Amino acid sequence: MLPNWETTPADLPKAIREVKKAIRANIEASGRSVEEVFAVVERQIRREVDDVKAGQAWPVIDYADIEAGTASPDLVKRRGCLVVRNHFDREQALAWDKSIVDYVEGNDFFENYRGPGDDFFGSVGSKPEIYPIYWSEAQTQARQHKRMATVQQFLNGLWHHEGWFDPAKDVGYPDRIRRRPPGANSNGLGTHLDPGTLDLWMTREYQQAFRHLFNGTPEQYDPWDAAHRTTGPQYPGTTMCSVFRTFQGWTALSDMDHDQGVLHTVPIPGAMAYLMLRPLLDDVPDDDMCGVTVNQVFPVDPKYHELLIEALSGIPDVRAGDSVWWHCDMIHSVAPVTDQQGWGNVMYIPAAPSCPRNDRYAEEIQHARATGSSPSDFPEEHYERTWPNRSRPE
Repeated sequence: MLPNWETTPADLPKAIREVKKAIRANIEASGRSVEEVFAVVERQIRREVDDVKAGQAWPVIDYADIEAGTASPDLVKRRGCLVVRNHFDREQALAWDKSIVDYVEGNDFFENYRGPGDDFFGSVGSKPEIYPIYWSEAQTQARQHKRMATVQQFLNGLWHHEGWFDPAKDVGYPDRIRRRPPGANSNGLGTHLDPGTLDLWMTREYQQAFRHLFNGTPEQYDPWDAAHRTTGPQYPGTTMCSVFRTFQGWTALSDMDHDQGVLHTVPIPGAMAYLMLRPLLDDVPDDDMCGVTVNQVFPVDPKYHELLIEALSGIPDVRAGDSVWWHCDMIHSVAPVTDQQGWGNVMYIPAAPSCPRNDRYAEEIQHARATGSSPSDFPEEHYERTWPNRSRPE
């Protein structure tokens, strides 16, 4: 059994050295060296990177095919990401966008805005671009919409979920909105991923989730296996997500061209194997996990992950009402833009199915909605508490 820390270790460098030594020994007990195991993963990822560069990186499926049950899951599982065309009627999405403007302006949001409540989106520019708003009628309608549930169930069904989560029930995770105006300059967001930080190596449940990587059998690792991912603890941090998301996602509230500061991913779900094993190689200091630490997002660094960054691929053009989804382990970034053409507006809505971890957070969702508060995963800004026309549980 590997050493584990169910809460954040007091001495991070010491814990990193200890867990790396133990994982290396565990791998070597299989009869293979760490270098041999990593080489297996590297060859597999190299093939995927070449395939991404040679073809269409982002699968595109029409909502009607998902609703009819005729959408093929094969390419979505291979790439781990998806654009759903016509997820909502375009006029519905534009109406939601307008209602959000009316909602924030009618409640004097801009007069009372105090600046970013966290530094995660601090680089994105404009005033503000990420609105810390959670309880507009538009957001609630989209989260609870039958068409949203249909897509979430399709995506959840790509996972091996038996005994770990209910693919037919979503907890309605509340998140923010983004409105980036025409002419905006944005530095974007650097290449990173969001499933956790050092807890991915150091907690008992995640050690089980990644057991095939840590016991020398990487061929058996499956990025679509939910086992042990819905029950364990997380190290708290300023950018953590308390729920298990099968997919991160957003719904477009405006038309956006592919070259206007849009989302990019490395469309290789299995890249997580590379990220988890890379710190074990000799060129990484013993007390370092390729820059991963607590209270920050999981960074992807050209120094250690150059092969993965080769496959970074942007979304195609999207229209208001389309939605965009990416596997929860997927490396992603937002490209910079200068003098943006057109609006860049989205509602962040993931797929967060019912499971022990998510059901615990669902109680917090109900409290935050009842009081108009910012949910506990986010900075304590609470702009909507006094807004009379926010969406309410009743």
